[in-house]
Amino acid sequence: MKWIAVICAVTVTALACLCACGGEEGSASGLRKAEAGMSMQVDESSGSMSIERPKIKNPAPMGDADSWTIFVYLCGSDLESRLFFGSAGTDDIREMCKAASSENVRFVIETGGCDYWHSKKIDSDVIGRYVIEKGKLKKIAEKKQVSMGKSSTLTDFLLWGIESYPAEHMGVVFWDHGGGSITGVCFDELEEDDSLSLREIDASLLSCLESGKLTDRFEFIGFDACLMGTVETANIAASYADFMIASEESEPGSGWDYTAIGNFLAQQPDADGSEAGKVICDSFKKQCEESGSGQIATMSVIDLSKMDGLLKKFNSFAKEMYTASEKKDALADMTRKITAADNFGGNNKAEGYTNMVDLGGLISACKGWSGGAEAAGKALDEAVVYKISGSDHKKASGLSVYYPLAIQGSRELNIFEGVCISPYYLSFIGRQGYGSVSSGDTDDYEGDEEIFEGGFWNWLDSFLFDEETGDYVYDDEETACDWDYFDDHEDGAQSSLITFEEEPGIYEDGSFGFVLDDDGYENTSDILALVYQKLEDGTYIELGETYDVNVDWDTGEASDNFDGYWISLPDGQNLATYIVDVTDDYVVYTSPILLNGEETYLRMRQYFDDGSVKTEGAWDGISENGAAAREIIKLQAGDKITPTYYCTDENGDDLEEYEGDPYTVKSKNGKPAIDYDYLYPGDYEYAFCVTDVYGDDFITDFAEFNIDEDGEISFYED
Repeated sequence: MKWIAVICAVTVTALACLCACGGEEGSASGLRKAEAGMSMQVDESSGSMSIERPKIKNPAPMGDADSWTIFVYLCGSDLESRLFFGSAGTDDIREMCKAASSENVRFVIETGGCDYWHSKKIDSDVIGRYVIEKGKLKKIAEKKQVSMGKSSTLTDFLLWGIESYPAEHMGVVFWDHGGGSITGVCFDELEEDDSLSLREIDASLLSCLESGKLTDRFEFIGFDACLMGTVETANIAASYADFMIASEESEPGSGWDYTAIGNFLAQQPDADGSEAGKVICDSFKKQCEESGSGQIATMSVIDLSKMDGLLKKFNSFAKEMYTASEKKDALADMTRKITAADNFGGNNKAEGYTNMVDLGGLISACKGWSGGAEAAGKALDEAVVYKISGSDHKKASGLSVYYPLAIQGSRELNIFEGVCISPYYLSFIGRQGYGSVSSGDTDDYEGDEEIFEGGFWNWLDSFLFDEETGDYVYDDEETACDWDYFDDHEDGAQSSLITFEEEPGIYEDGSFGFVLDDDGYENTSDILALVYQKLEDGTYIELGETYDVNVDWDTGEASDNFDGYWISLPDGQNLATYIVDVTDDYVVYTSPILLNGEETYLRMRQYFDDGSVKTEGAWDGISENGAAAREIIKLQAGDKITPTYYCTDENGDDLEEYEGDPYTVKSKNGKPAIDYDYLYPGDYEYAFCVTDVYGDDFITDFAEFNIDEDGEISFYED
C-alpha cells in the first residue's frame, strides 16, 4: 500500500492584513513618492553595499539632564483579555507602579487592542494614555478606538509623548505578541489581529523624525514580545535608536520585569541604553527561571551603531553563499546545516512555522562555502554587546534571520523582500522557493535579474508620503520580484528530487531502509520517520515523528532504528509527538491535545541519558495570524488532557482529527508522570520522511510492523 501523506504547515492566513499601510493607510489622497528614509544600495558589478540613514533635522537634547521616559505601546490582546492566564498587561503596569519613586523616571503608556482589561482603570472601548510617575498611574487622555496595528496610531502616540514628556534618555517598548520578521508585533484583537509590520514601524518612526519634533535618537527600542530579536528588526531600529533589546525566542508570559527596570533607572538616571539593556536581560532571565521557563529564555542588547558594518559583512558573505548555491552539492550541504541550526518559535508541523533561524548558526552553517563567514560572524559578535540564553539555546548568537524552513506562500516572500538585508540572500531564498515549485530545476531562475534592475538593488523604493497627514506610509505592493509562482505549489505533493540507488524495503535482517543515489543524496537535507497506529476500524492515527533512524551521510544509506518505545500519558494513551528541537542532551517534543476542552499543545523534553520525559506545560503555538503564543501554561491537578491525532483512512486520505480519552492530572505539581515504554501490542506502520533541499517532503511507502506481547518488533511486506 502506498500513501501520499500530506505534511502541511499551519498556514498564515492573515498575512494580507499585516501591512495595513499599503492598504487602508496608503489609500488616502495626496500620496507622493517619498524622498526620505533609509537607503541601502548594492552595486551588481562590484557587490559593494552603501547605506544612508535618515538624519535628525535639528539635533538637540530633549528634556532635563539625567531624565528617562519609557514609552510603552501596550497592545493588550488576549494576553490581557483572557479570563484565565490573562491580565499580563495589568500585571506589568502594576510592576511599573512598584518601582522606586523618582523625579527622573516615568513610564508613558498607550493601551488598546484588547476587548477586556482586568484593571478597572483601563477602558477597552478607547485608546488610553497614561503616565506613571512616583508610583502612581494617572490617566492623561483618551482617543477614539483605532487599530494599534496601524503605523499612524503609533506615530500619533510617539509624537504626543515626546512633546509632552521629553527626556534626555527615551526608550520605546512594543508590548504584546510578536511573530518575527514576517508578521511583526502588536496584534490588535479588536481589529481582526491587525499587526504592525517592520516596515510600518519604520514608516512611523520616520514620520516622527521628519516632523522635526524628535531631535535626538531614542536610547533604545525594545520588544517585550516574542521572536523580535531579528537582524531585519535591528536594521529598522538602527535608523532611530542607539540600542535594541529583544528576544530571539518566544517570551514567557511574565515578560520584562518593569520594577527592576524602574528601580535601576531611579538609582542611575544617567545610565545609557546598554546599561539599561543589561538590567532588562538579567531581570528577564531571573523571572524566567523563577517561573520554570529559564531553559528557553533569550534576550540580547544590540549596539545599533554596529549594524551597518554587520550588514555590509553579511552582504559579502551572502554573495559567496548565493554563488555557491548554484551547485547542488553546496546547496544540499548548506541546507542540511542551516536546518540543523538553532531556530525559534517551534517550527514544526503541529505548532506552525515562524521561519526564524539563529543568524550566527546560519553563518556558521555556510562557512565552508563562503569565505566571508568569519568576517560576518565577527561583525555579529561586535553588534551583540550583551545577551542571556537558557539551556535550549546555548549557541544563540543574539540575532535571528528569516530562513524558509517552510515557505507559506507568495505573500510571505513578498513581505520578506521588503525587509531583507541583502539582495544576494534574497536571491538565495528566491532560488529555494523557485526550486520547490520546479522540481529542483533552477536553471531559468531569474530572481537576481529582477532584484538588480538597472544594475543596482535599492531598498527604499516603496515609501510614500501622505501630504494630508504628514505621515510616511509603506507601499508593500511595490516589489522587484514576482513571487506568485510559489502559489502554484501543490501542498502535500511528493518531492520528485528524492531518488534511490536501492528503493525503500525490508532488508534480510528484518530492518527497513533504503540507499539514496547520487542525485537523491545531493537533494536531501533531512531524514526522519513517521509512525502510525492501526485502529480496529481500519483507520490510522499518526503517532508522530521520530529521529530513531540510522543515517550515513557519507553513503546516503538510511535504516530504521526503531525500538518500539513511545511517549504516553500515565493512563497508557500514546501521545502524538512532533519534534521541536534536538540538542546533545535532550529532544523537545510537542503534542496536540485538548486542555480542559481547549486546543493547545503539550510541551515535553526527553533526556537521552535515561529516556526520562519532563512535562513543561501547554503552549498554544503559532496562530493563524502569525503571532507566537507567549504563555507556557503550567498544568494543575484536576486539569483534563485529551490527546488528539491526525487521522487517515487506509488509502491515506485525511479524516477528521481523532480524539483519545480525557486524562485527569493527579500530581499536585501539575506535572503528569509521562511514560516512555513499549507501544501496545498490535499493528503499526512506519515510513521515512525525506526532506529535499527546497523544503518539500518525500514520504516512502509505509512498512507494516507488528509488536507482540513481549515487545518484539517484526517488519513485514504488506
